[in-house]
Amino acid sequence: MMEHLIIEIIKYSMIILMAMYTYFSFCIFRFKNKKKQNRLYLQMTFIIFIIHFIGHYALYLQVENKKLLILYGGEVIILFSIHLIYQGLYKKLSKLILRNMMMLLTISFIIQTRLSFDKALKQVLIVGFASLLCLIVPYAIEKVTWVRNYGWIYGVIGIIVLLLVLFAGRTSNGATNWLNIFGISVQPSEFVKILFVLSVAAMYYIETNFTRICAVSVMAAANVLILVVERDLGGALIFFVTYFIMLYVATSKSLYLFAGLSAGSIAAYVAYHLFYHVRVRVMAWQDPFRLIDNEGYQISQSLFAIGTGGWLGMGINQGLPTSIPVVDSDFVFSAISEEFGGFFALCIILIYINCFVLFISSALELKDNFYRLVVIGYSTMFAFQVFLSIGGVTKFIPSTGVTLPFLSSGGSSVLATILMFMILQGVYRKGKLDSRKEASNTVVS
Repeated sequence: MMEHLIIEIIKYSMIILMAMYTYFSFCIFRFKNKKKQNRLYLQMTFIIFIIHFIGHYALYLQVENKKLLILYGGEVIILFSIHLIYQGLYKKLSKLILRNMMMLLTISFIIQTRLSFDKALKQVLIVGFASLLCLIVPYAIEKVTWVRNYGWIYGVIGIIVLLLVLFAGRTSNGATNWLNIFGISVQPSEFVKILFVLSVAAMYYIETNFTRICAVSVMAAANVLILVVERDLGGALIFFVTYFIMLYVATSKSLYLFAGLSAGSIAAYVAYHLFYHVRVRVMAWQDPFRLIDNEGYQISQSLFAIGTGGWLGMGINQGLPTSIPVVDSDFVFSAISEEFGGFFALCIILIYINCFVLFISSALELKDNFYRLVVIGYSTMFAFQVFLSIGGVTKFIPSTGVTLPFLSSGGSSVLATILMFMILQGVYRKGKLDSRKEASNTVVS
C-alpha cells in the first residue's frame, strides 16, 4: 500500500516538474538579463536531476535490484560530465540546447531502464562514449575552415556507404539498413545524414545556378533511391524533405519547393504500388483494429497504451508497454504516454519544438551562408524525424519505422543525434564569437 502511494506521488511529481521545466525553457526567450537567465538555467538543471532521481527511485522500489543503483550512478556521472565539462570548455554554447539534450537523455534513461535493463545499459555506455567523442566538435567547427571545400566528396562517400549496406547489409523489420562491423550492428544511414547535409550546404553556399542544382539533385536523388531500394522509406523521406528545404533556402525560389512537393506525392504513389510492406502500413493506418490480429497489431497496441495512460499516466512500471513490438525504439513515445501520461508526453513535444525554434533562430543570425544552410538542414532533419516518429505511433500518419531522437534505443541513432547537436552547438558558438569580433572591430574603427 505504501509503495503504491509513493509511486503515485512520484508520478504526479514528475508531471509537475516536467511542466515547470517546459515552461522555463520558453520563459528564457523573454529575459535579456543574464542573471535572470542563469537563475532559470540553475532551476532547470535541478529539475533534470530530480526527475532522474525520483524516476529511478520508483523503479528501484519495485524491482529492488542493486544493478539499478550502479546504472543510476553511471548515468549521474554522464549527465554531470555533460553539464560541467561542455559548459566549462565552451563558454558560448547554448545553455538551453544543452539542457534540453540532458532532459531528453534523462527521460530516455528512465524509460529504457524500465523496458529493458540490458538495452538501457548499452544506451548509457553509448551516450557516455558519444559525449566524450563529440567533446572536440564545437572546437573543430571554429578552427576547421576547409570543411566546406569537399561537398562532392561527402556526397560520394555517403552514396558508397549506402550501396555497401544495400549489398552487404542485414534486413530488420523489412528494411535492409543494418551493417555488422566486428560483431557490432550499425545503422550507417544515421551517419550518412550528417554527411548529406554537409554535402548539400557545401555545394550550395557559393552558387545556385541551374547546372549546379541539377547535379546536386542527382546526388540527392541517388541517396533517396538507394534508401527506397533498401526499403528504408522513413530514412528516404527524411533525406528528401531535408534536401528540398535546403534547396528552397539556398535559392529563395518557391518553385523548387512546389516541385519537391509534387515529386514527393508522385513518389509516394509509386512506392505504394511497388512495395507490399508500404501497402500494409497504409492499411494498418487506415483501420488498425480491423487488422489487429496481424498487420494492425503494432499500431493498435500503441493506441491502447496511449489511451490507457490518459493525461496522467499509469505510473512507472504500472503499465504494459512491452506488449508493443519494438517499443524501445520505434514506439517509445507510446510507452512514455502510457506510464508518464499525456501531459508529460505533450511536454516532450514542446521541448522538441523548443530545440527547433532555437536552431532556426540561430540560423537567422548567421551571416555565413554555409553554416546557415548546415543549421537549416540539421534542424529540418531533426524536426521531421520527430514528426514521423510521433505521427506514426499516434496514427496521425502511417508508421515509417524511424526512431525518436534521444529517447529511442539504438546506438547509431543516439550517437548521430548527439553529433548533430554538437555540430549545431559549434555553429551557434561560432556565430556568437564572430559577432563579438565584429563588434570589437567596429568599436576600434
